[in-house]
Amino acid sequence: MSATLYQLQRDHIQALNHAYQARMAAHNLDSLAIYSGHANNHFADDHATSFQSYGHFIHWVGMADVQHSWLVIQPHQRPQLYLYAPADFWHLPTQLPEEPWVAEFDVHLCSDKITPPLTGRAAVIGDLKELANTTPLANVATLHPEGLVRELDELRMVKSAYEVACLREANRLAIAGHQAANAAFIGASAELDVQLAYLGASRQRESDVPYQNIIGLNEHAGVLHYQRYDLSAPKRRYSLLVDAGRRFRGYCADITRTYAGPDAPSEFGELISAMHGLKDELITQIVPGIEFLTLHEQMHRGLADILVSHGLYQGSAESAVETGVTRAFCPHGLGHSLGIQVHDVAGLRQPDGSPSPAPDTHPALRLTRTLQAGMVITIEPGLYFIPMLLAPLRKKPHPIDWTLVDRLAVCGGIRIEDNILVTEGGPENLTL
Repeated sequence: MSATLYQLQRDHIQALNHAYQARMAAHNLDSLAIYSGHANNHFADDHATSFQSYGHFIHWVGMADVQHSWLVIQPHQRPQLYLYAPADFWHLPTQLPEEPWVAEFDVHLCSDKITPPLTGRAAVIGDLKELANTTPLANVATLHPEGLVRELDELRMVKSAYEVACLREANRLAIAGHQAANAAFIGASAELDVQLAYLGASRQRESDVPYQNIIGLNEHAGVLHYQRYDLSAPKRRYSLLVDAGRRFRGYCADITRTYAGPDAPSEFGELISAMHGLKDELITQIVPGIEFLTLHEQMHRGLADILVSHGLYQGSAESAVETGVTRAFCPHGLGHSLGIQVHDVAGLRQPDGSPSPAPDTHPALRLTRTLQAGMVITIEPGLYFIPMLLAPLRKKPHPIDWTLVDRLAVCGGIRIEDNILVTEGGPENLTL
């Protein structure tokens, strides 16, 4: 870790302390405890599920795997970190790195699971329902007050310089994985082999990925959250879609690339190039003050142009949007907020915490905010050949070239995704 990143992290923690103190004063709080969370065992087993710490805990500590620990914030005091670190020969206890940012906390190593010490008017936030007994906390504190949590969610929408540096590094590591995944595809690997190549090059184990990697060959590229890996390579290689990320100090990269295989119709490679162009054009429109819904609607207009120019739709681009044809070819939203969580918090709320749900015409949209400098978002237009979504269109007289659609269906679909920082001077693509 560079000296510059050390200082950025210390500045980030100090700014968080000031921000939390202000919000606690507004809520008349003397203590705020943040629970890290913990993993749960599989049913009737002693083997735990994969785990990531509670987001607001990571916001301070920058570690995504801390369990059974507490961070206590009190006015005019240093943050108190109660780190669960039992003596254990079955598992390696949690350890804080020997880095300068640790000095911003008073650290207490706890051999037992504790109830955090709270004074005065107190609140506790985190995944409290997983605690075995919340009665001691409920007797002295307000548990997970929604208004305060919404304000802390909002605090995460605009990223500090430290957070941007972490997201940039997460992207750098993920890009190495994507390059290795494409090389494995060229080498005629199976989906599992592509996944293993990605993990090796991005230097992570599967339990550490920020979300389950989507590695889809051929028709599987048209399953939006495809969750399996074939063990054998297909006889024909039409396409590969890789939607895979990486964490760095708790912050997530979320990148998607689609590749045409040697057996793909020539039109598929042309469509991939067109979708890259659409993604790049949408990124140029990202400025503070623009509505994300506006960008999403521009994506559908651009997708309609692609459908028309490549002969998939033989009517006007306007009619492709108005009749819902583009929504059948791309059923998901343009992107989402990105940070500690892949689909980060507060994307469907206004700055004052009031709900801002996705419109009925675009129910899968995960971000409805007005963009402002410091936000990090994804831009991920898609074009898919999903039989269940296209089937209703076949029953109506839409001017769709179904022969071409059926020829491309073996490729599944296309998704291209980059991670973008909104700045006053224009968009900064963290994925390049």
